[in-house]
This record gives sequence, structure tokens and C-alpha cells, in this order.
Amino acid sequence: MALQAGIVGLPNVGKSTLFNALSSAKAQAANFPFCTIEPNVGVITVPDERLIALEDLVHPQKVIPTTVEIVDIAGLVKGASKGEGLGNQFLGNIRNTDAIIHVLRCFDDDNVIHVDGVVNPVSDKEVIDTELQLKDLDSVDKKLAKSEKAAKSSGDKEAIRGVEILKAMKAHLESGKNARSFEVSVEDKQKHLNDLALLTIKPVIYVCNVDEKSVVSGNKHTEAVKENVKDEKAEILFVSAQIESEIAVMDSFEDRQVFLEDLGLTQSGVARLIQATYNLLHLSTYFTVGEKEVRAWTITKGFLAPQAAGVIHTDFEKGFIRAEVIKYEDFIKYKSEAACKENGKLNVEGKEYVVQDGDIMNFRFNV
Repeated sequence: MALQAGIVGLPNVGKSTLFNALSSAKAQAANFPFCTIEPNVGVITVPDERLIALEDLVHPQKVIPTTVEIVDIAGLVKGASKGEGLGNQFLGNIRNTDAIIHVLRCFDDDNVIHVDGVVNPVSDKEVIDTELQLKDLDSVDKKLAKSEKAAKSSGDKEAIRGVEILKAMKAHLESGKNARSFEVSVEDKQKHLNDLALLTIKPVIYVCNVDEKSVVSGNKHTEAVKENVKDEKAEILFVSAQIESEIAVMDSFEDRQVFLEDLGLTQSGVARLIQATYNLLHLSTYFTVGEKEVRAWTITKGFLAPQAAGVIHTDFEKGFIRAEVIKYEDFIKYKSEAACKENGKLNVEGKEYVVQDGDIMNFRFNV
């Protein structure tokens, strides 16, 4: 599944430095606005210790982890919704992503220029929110005009309902709120809003870029962000882009772990961010295990067995017969597929089986 999360933020908040730590792709990182002009895309491995455990048991020829694409999107300024600065490009790039990683500067440093001359992460957030909301309002207004004409001429109940939903969404956006906090049923959302591809309806993680001493507990800036986003049901992470850039160049796993422990951390910010992005997109992982390959496959939570099979190849879904499923914990306990089968831990599942995170699967199909 080609899934993308876009890193956004005002110029000079540290998003390109963070992107460099996330990816082997090297976006230019410098102390001036608009350093990154073209979006940079990095394919990021999702950390999963289960793959390591499976590799130790099976000793395959290769191991293939699951990934998420991270896009470093050019900086934004006021007026972007009207095409100012890099606005049109920024908005076009963000529309193509599945989720947003919104980086906010939460550190004080006189040596790093702030585009507005003062460190205020809440104000920074509101600049980007406003531009995205204005663009969404434009989309809602265009559809509302058409829908009102259709409802008036036809008198159709569903068309009238669509007008009601669009008017409510318009009022919500005009009040300075993002579409993701708009209360609407799944059915109404699918019928009347999904085709708009609203920017502020995308799920978001707020990454507070902090200094080293604030990476565990935060600071006054992160507290202000927490208060501001408390109604959005959004995840907030404290990450030091500078620390992550130092970790990224360390060759030894042991050196990285010692460095993290000295800071009072168990995981790097990059690992936490990747996992949070994966969860934000409501994704799950199942495994295929064999001597040639141990592989992690990305699916949306709730996928049925044929849908999960289709991630490997569309023929697997079309000709699905059954799935042979072993729970990860059972495989680790009994150490092989044969031993799991002998102990009654290999289950045969049909088309209605909901795939669980960590399932080890083998599909039978006929095309």
C-alpha cells in the first residue's frame, strides 16, 4: 500500500532536519526560509521487533519490512491559499498525502531565525491551519452552490441533506476549526464530504521540535500546544530534530542506545514518529514467513482475509479459497509452522476472517 504522510510547518521550524533523520534522502537544511523548494520523498521503514524475532527463527534469505512514505513539503506563508509564496505548490502536495505531520518550533535559539521574529508555536500552527481552512472553504463553497441548485430544482431529500451538511461544514471552518473535528456520521461523510478531499480533514500528528533538555517532559511552548489542540484528538510528540540528526549518523546500534539512555529515552523520536504515523493511518501488519523471505505486509485495520491477500497480488483476492493463519505468539512459542500445526495452532480461515495485527498467513487461491 503506497501510503504517504506529509511533513509540514512554517519555514525554519526544523522539519527538513527531521526529514533528513527519518530518511536516507537528504533535503537541504539551512538557516533560512524556503530552503526546501521541491517536495522530497523518503521511504521509511516501520520499526517492528517481531520481524527480528521471526528472522532469528527462520533464517530467511531476505527480510522485507513494511514502509511509509514521508514527504517533506515546502514551507508555507500567509496568503498561500491565494497562491502567494509557494502556496499553490504546498497545497497541491499536501492534498496527495494520507496524513499530516505538523512540525512546530518549541525551542528558543537566537541563532536560528524565526520567520516571524518570535517563537510562538500556537501562532505558527494557526497560520497553517488558516490557509488550509481557507482552501477547504473554497472547495465547500463551490460544491454548496451546485448542491443548492440541485436541491431546489429536484426537491430530493438526499440533496437537501447534502446542503445541510455542507452549510454546517462551512460554519465549522469559518469558526476557525479544522474539518477533522466536525461531527458527522460515516454515511453523511461518504455521501457529501469525501469527494471534496478536504485538507483539514486529514489525520494529524503535532511534532513539537524541542531542545535536548525538553525532549522528555516538554516546556512552556509544548504546554501551550497541548492546550491549543486538546479538542482535536490529535497525537502530540516531543522530538528534538537536532538529537535525531546526531543519532542518524551513528553506525553502531549500541552507541545509539547508550546515547538515548543518557537522555532518559527508550526509543528515538524517529522510531516513535514512524510508529505513530502508522497508527494514525489505522494500519496493521501481517507476515508471510518462509525460507526465501520473511515479509511484513501493510493493511488497513479491519481488512478481511481476501483483501489482505490482494495486497500481495490482485489474483490472490480474486481467486481466494482460504487462509492458513498462525498467531505470532504461537509461532514464537513453537518455533516453526510444522510445530504449530502439530499443536493445533494453525487455523484455516475463510472469506469472512478479519485479519489481526501480527497474523502469520499463507493464502490458498485459484485463478
